[in-house]
Amino acid sequence: MNTRKFKDAIAKKIMFSFCVFILSLAFLIGFILYQKAKPILGVQNLWQLLLSGKWHPTTGQFGMAGFILGTLWVTLIAVFIAVPVSILTSLYLSEYMPKRVKEFTKPVIDLLAGISPVIYGVWGVIAVVPFVRDYLMPFLSENLPFFPFVSDNYTGFCALSGGIVLAIMISPLMVSVMGEVLGAVSFEMRETSLALGATRWQTIKFVVLKKAWPGIIAAIILGISRAFGETIAVLMVAGCSIQEFPKSIFDTAYPLPALIANTYGEMMSIPLYDSSVLLAALILLVVTILFNIIGWGILFKSENE
Repeated sequence: MNTRKFKDAIAKKIMFSFCVFILSLAFLIGFILYQKAKPILGVQNLWQLLLSGKWHPTTGQFGMAGFILGTLWVTLIAVFIAVPVSILTSLYLSEYMPKRVKEFTKPVIDLLAGISPVIYGVWGVIAVVPFVRDYLMPFLSENLPFFPFVSDNYTGFCALSGGIVLAIMISPLMVSVMGEVLGAVSFEMRETSLALGATRWQTIKFVVLKKAWPGIIAAIILGISRAFGETIAVLMVAGCSIQEFPKSIFDTAYPLPALIANTYGEMMSIPLYDSSVLLAALILLVVTILFNIIGWGILFKSENE
């Protein structure tokens, strides 16, 4: 008996040690990035770096506002497209789709969530970029000449293309989480609403969605977190040409993840260049962690209510 208790105590301590190690990785990564970013922070104020749009490393200008705005453009476009599609898809899967079909569909959605981002990027170059260049942009420029988002960029490599590819990438994740949240709404609540004379859609609208809304918000936040940190797919379709501020969804966008992937390690001879790129990585890490904490916090709270 004593031997069994001893083994159990050892196993518990080993598992606890691994758990602490995994949890400490985020703090360790953040600490290392901060140490690497300290040189640029010692020379320039953080707010100056964040609010300036002038990125000229050879002259010592490392303004990141253009990259931050490019990240926001692509992320907001992706969320604008993906959120309604994901909500309606998850509602159909949860409330209308036959059980046999659902059992086949759910693994497919999980498979889409696990596909490598580079595959989405290649598909975006082959399909999305030509569609935006050959159809969408000419249509808007010919029929809506005063449309505020039309620009002179007719290459198709733009923020809109990046947003469309990102929307396709984050939709499976959002559908999966939303489906779990909707499925957690008790069957008794649905039956009670129907017994009181409500239609199926009224039950979904006023009972299921109302109960599951916090979880849906959490799924959207997790999708934003995934979109905010995506690199390869956006790098392949968003253009990524350095400019101060993208003013249109058809302008090229250069998000922060693409900046890091494109430039880190290539211009080590320029003072502070390495430090500024690692500062961008630190900003991405902090934002991603915050979004994940908020999203999972809302999800856990909704599950325990």
